[in-house]
Amino acid sequence: MMLLLQADENATWLAPYAYGVVLVILLFAIFRAFENWYAGKYDKPLFRHYFVYKKLKPDQVKILANEFLFYQKLSDKYKRQFRHRVATFIDEKRFIGREGLEITDRIKVLIASVGCMLSFGRKNYEYSLIDFILVYPGEFYSTINDSYHKGEFNPREKALVLSWKDFEDGYKITNDNLNLGIHEFMHAMQLEAKQRSDIDSSRFVRQFQNILRRLTNEEVKHKLDETRYFREYAFTNQYEFMAVLAEYFIESPEEFRTHFPTLYKYTQNMLNFRYAGY
Repeated sequence: MMLLLQADENATWLAPYAYGVVLVILLFAIFRAFENWYAGKYDKPLFRHYFVYKKLKPDQVKILANEFLFYQKLSDKYKRQFRHRVATFIDEKRFIGREGLEITDRIKVLIASVGCMLSFGRKNYEYSLIDFILVYPGEFYSTINDSYHKGEFNPREKALVLSWKDFEDGYKITNDNLNLGIHEFMHAMQLEAKQRSDIDSSRFVRQFQNILRRLTNEEVKHKLDETRYFREYAFTNQYEFMAVLAEYFIESPEEFRTHFPTLYKYTQNMLNFRYAGY
């Protein structure tokens, strides 16, 4: 009888805590439902971050401040978020140098920065289909199609493979619409959007369909033929078109917006990209 009474007393004492746990779970479920509703209605995440806490080393911050133009244009608030994302990317991915290339902090920071720039408007920014970053000094031989590549995304191996020379040229020359890092990260983002159903992926797929429909417009088709604005490689297939579109969006936004304002708007919405003057 004493044991039963003691058990009843413990149950009474623990009851408020149990109610508290149930209440927290209920509130979290309501918040997630509201978050999904907000994302669907306004076509953007309610919050891109819950917490910003990861730090880069001082030398890594200097690389961003001195060499990465997008970072330089951000407000202090967004710079903190960007540093957090770059630090997260570096912590979660394994960088591997090929053909004797030494992986330095500069290589890590700049590759991570290009990926984080492209995904900066997204809540889901970590590129879950990429575990490894393989970096060659220059062009490399790929067994995927038995030819030399400057870059590739290999989803089966969860690897992004880059020529450092071509990657570096891509981010240094900011107005030629050729950016290897953006191109390959977009391939990874697009495949992830096809496989997942989170708010960023849903928005990506919806705006991607808007872009494809827009390309069937006779006026747009005529203007594409007339201006030859996008380089020929963009029309290889829809995946290459999106990768090239991302390069033009990042590197020459004003010109892109002037030539094809609706395509620009869809791309901006797809990436939720409204930072640094975009």
